[in-house]
Amino acid sequence: MICGKYLIYCCMKRIAAIILENDKGELLLYLRDNKPGIPFPRHWDLIGGHVEEGEAPEEALIREIKEELNYELTDFRFFREYLCMEGDAYPNIKYIYSGRFNVPPEEITLLEGERAQYFRKEEIPDVKFANILKMIVLDYIRSVVDGFQGT
Repeated sequence: MICGKYLIYCCMKRIAAIILENDKGELLLYLRDNKPGIPFPRHWDLIGGHVEEGEAPEEALIREIKEELNYELTDFRFFREYLCMEGDAYPNIKYIYSGRFNVPPEEITLLEGERAQYFRKEEIPDVKFANILKMIVLDYIRSVVDGFQGT
C-alpha cells in the first residue's frame, strides 16, 4: 500500500527558493516580468525555481541562483518546507532556504524578472507578493525575531 503523503510528494512540482538577507536586515526580492501567460505578473517573488527530475532541492537552489543572479551560492541553510495546495499556479512543495547576500542593488545582475530590490522587514506586509510567499516571508521574519537557527 502506498501512503497518501508519498503520492503527494512524488507527483507534485517542487520549488526551491531562498530568502536572501543583507547585513542591514533587508530582504532581497525580485519583481516578476509582465509577460503574457506568466503567473503573477508584476508581483514580488523570492529567487529560486523548479526542482528538476533527479535533482535535490539544494542543487536546484544553487542552479537557480546562478541562472537568475549569476551568483555562486555557497552559504545557505534550510528554513522550512511548505505544502502549497492552493493560491499558486498549481499545487507544489516549496523548499525555502535562507542566506546572506550583500551585493548593492545597482550591482545585482538580474537575469530574470524586471528588477531586484531590498525591502526592510517592516515593509513586507505591504508588498504585493506572488502566491503564498507573503505568509512564508512573514514566517521567516517571526522566526528571526524568535531566534531561528536553521538546520
